Amino acid sequence: MELKEAVRNRTSIREYENKPVPENKLHNVLEAARLAPSGANRQYWKFVVVQDPQKRQALSKASGGQPHVAQAPVVIAAVSTMPEGLMRCGVPGYAVDLAIAVDHMTLAAVDEGLGTCWIGAFSQEATREILNIPAKYTIVSLLTLGFPKQPGRPKNRKALDEIVCYETFTE
Repeated sequence: MELKEAVRNRTSIREYENKPVPENKLHNVLEAARLAPSGANRQYWKFVVVQDPQKRQALSKASGGQPHVAQAPVVIAAVSTMPEGLMRCGVPGYAVDLAIAVDHMTLAAVDEGLGTCWIGAFSQEATREILNIPAKYTIVSLLTLGFPKQPGRPKNRKALDEIVCYETFTE
């Protein structure tokens, strides 16, 4: 699949089929994260792959009861192992690095015939406890992964001329 097609076809999936993700497909999604760029190529991250149904149920509760977190056969926690780092511009580097890596996973998933949903609404403390993640690290996101039960909602995006400026910022 061409990248352009993967970008156009990616949607947030909130309902999954009850079937496991084959190991080769999971590997390809994780490999996409491994290959993602990061500041100075430091890769200050870990990805915790959760397939155990009880842990996924606990993560669903830690995510405010979102049912698709428990329903997805795989949940991946994206963890920064250096959350205190700032880029020279003052933006936390870990958030940018992990956003790139998770986005690589979402696009690889589309290419593998899988769906994902990026979860940002979750309790740091509860998720740390469920996954045994030390307090010195920051969980940036959870990513559900599996075979979509049905297509996601159609994308509704602004036109390019509403979001792109050339040479200088304009409102």
